[in-house]
Amino acid sequence: MATPDTPMPVPAAEPAPIGEIGRMTGVLVNPKPTYDDIVARPSWLAPLALLAILSIVVIAVFGQRVGWRSLVERRLAQNPQADQMKAEDRERALNFWSKYGTYIIGASGVFFLVLGTVITAGVLLGVFNLIAGTRLNYKTALAIVSFSWMPFAIHGLLSLILLFVKSPDTIDIEHLVTSNPGAILSSDSAKWLMALLTSLDIFAFWMLVLQAIGFAAASPKKVSFAKGLSIVVIVWAIWVLIRVGWVGAFS
Repeated sequence: MATPDTPMPVPAAEPAPIGEIGRMTGVLVNPKPTYDDIVARPSWLAPLALLAILSIVVIAVFGQRVGWRSLVERRLAQNPQADQMKAEDRERALNFWSKYGTYIIGASGVFFLVLGTVITAGVLLGVFNLIAGTRLNYKTALAIVSFSWMPFAIHGLLSLILLFVKSPDTIDIEHLVTSNPGAILSSDSAKWLMALLTSLDIFAFWMLVLQAIGFAAASPKKVSFAKGLSIVVIVWAIWVLIRVGWVGAFS
């Protein structure tokens, strides 16, 4: 029983919620407490919106600095089958991409960003609930995955810088940043090898670590960081093998 001389215990104050900008930066520099906040109040729109905007800006700057006509000409020069094209068909294709390339590639980038996030969240949710026995909901998984893409915001910023620094005739839109071994392969290398080495990307590995931290924060009693990392790496490795096999079979 408390007496007048006994101080009453003061309940610990809950940490203040982190704003969306703080979450997007915090997940890069201090991911554990940031993910604690994210799983407590899941959100997903802000990181996807930022990445979509960066993607569109990179595509638009590439169209201005390099041009889609130049890119398509290089691709046709590397494709032996392109020699069979009639001159008028070749010119028609070049004009089409020169006019609409930015819109088509920009829209495709945003579409696949959203689609990839939705599918990845669903797959990881199913795997963690089935294998690790977690009881997470889709909104939480979607938030974890959405914020795990934030390293690619740094990739986008680096890409913008390189677009202005490098000579236009040396720019490869698929390897603007040399963050994986595929960037140093010659253009005539086997496509399956290019797909494999391109997957071994520094930013992809960073993403996997963030996903492991996020799922561990969402279910700390059942998922340690090591267990979470093992699960996301296995799922990622299966995806890479499927992608490499697909490219090898149809190239």
